[in-house]
Amino acid sequence: MRVAIFDFDGTLYKNETFPVLMKHLKNHPRYHNRYKRFFRTILPPYIGYKLKVYPEHKMRERSMQIYLSALHHLSTEEVYVFFRELAEQMKNDYNPDVLAQLEHHVEMGDTIMIVSGAFTPLLEEATKDYSIDKIIGTEVPFADNKFDSSASIYHIQGARKKEKIQHALEGVDIDWNNSYAYADSYSDLSVLELVGNPVAVQPEPRLKTVAEERKWETI
Repeated sequence: MRVAIFDFDGTLYKNETFPVLMKHLKNHPRYHNRYKRFFRTILPPYIGYKLKVYPEHKMRERSMQIYLSALHHLSTEEVYVFFRELAEQMKNDYNPDVLAQLEHHVEMGDTIMIVSGAFTPLLEEATKDYSIDKIIGTEVPFADNKFDSSASIYHIQGARKKEKIQHALEGVDIDWNNSYAYADSYSDLSVLELVGNPVAVQPEPRLKTVAEERKWETI
């Protein structure tokens, strides 16, 4: 079995989702009053990161946790509606070249995986019109049919992506040499190195350098 693994932020979706998440909360007709508290809380880890005293991966995970805290008391359905509204706003900003590749892999019978640090409910809503076999994202904790604000999240980023992919495909005979992976970030290097056909999409400078040195395909 061959797999085609797609990152979401900066790859399938042309932009980064977190600024869009912030704007969605700030302008939301029901929840906009939660934005100021969220923004005040997110500033310390962000400033620490900019001052190089707080690691980027911790800042990203902490930011995702703080964002979810703004959705406290929402039911499971309300959380999905919140992300469904956002997905509708995002659908015109997908990378057409990457979408074409995804559709090609579907036609070829490859197993399609979305692997991203974005929230899983958002990924589910954002890709529901496409033939996706497996979605791996940052899970939103639910308990008793509502968002569980007391639970910690496990942000899918860096080496965690590779770990999650290998766990999801455990026991399956994968033709890695003829499989594909698409990503834009140097932090996704371990995923790109899993396959025989890595593709750098709008690569950031460090990944662009690696792609050029190794003669990888670039979109």
